[in-house]
Amino acid sequence: MSSELRITIPLLKVLEAMLEAPHGNHWGFEIMKRTGLKSGTLYPLLARLETAGWVDSGWEDQTELGRPRRRYYRLTGLGATSARMELARVPGRTSSPTVPARLRPSTAIGGMA
Repeated sequence: MSSELRITIPLLKVLEAMLEAPHGNHWGFEIMKRTGLKSGTLYPLLARLETAGWVDSGWEDQTELGRPRRRYYRLTGLGATSARMELARVPGRTSSPTVPARLRPSTAIGGMA
């Protein structure tokens, strides 16, 4: 497993969202809501993180009636440590567990602030 990743703004958004609960299970839709990323961006990032050993994934054991099982993603020890190191390098980042303003998706009309 390689721990080398190309660090991008979308990747940092995913790491920041997962660090809000570093030992918890995270579902794709939850991460999409927190980061503003679309599935076509998110799932390849999660696959890269898993290949690098930063994230493990699995399927939930039980499901609510009427919906498919969820695939969950969890930071590994390496992933949590590496994520904190990468996020510490972001200029202007605060220690807050929320996504910093410069990494948040724009809420202005047309995507411009």
